[in-house]
Amino acid sequence: MIKKLIQHGNSAALILDKSILEMLNISSETTFELSTDGRNIILSPQNRQNQHNDILSSLEKINLKYGKVLEKLGK
Repeated sequence: MIKKLIQHGNSAALILDKSILEMLNISSETTFELSTDGRNIILSPQNRQNQHNDILSSLEKINLKYGKVLEKLGK
């Protein structure tokens, strides 16, 4: 199947057919991890565990960087 990118504001978008979405059990709410091997773009649906781990990792970074300020704001 050959697809073309379409203009979406200042970005480009790729439209996926409903049949592909159903086959992969994904929806417009699904988050993806985007990677590349240097030649191909790889879209991988992110599972709930990966989302949870990403959120925890982000919170740890925020706490390390802004923990003291957040404590002061909480008082």
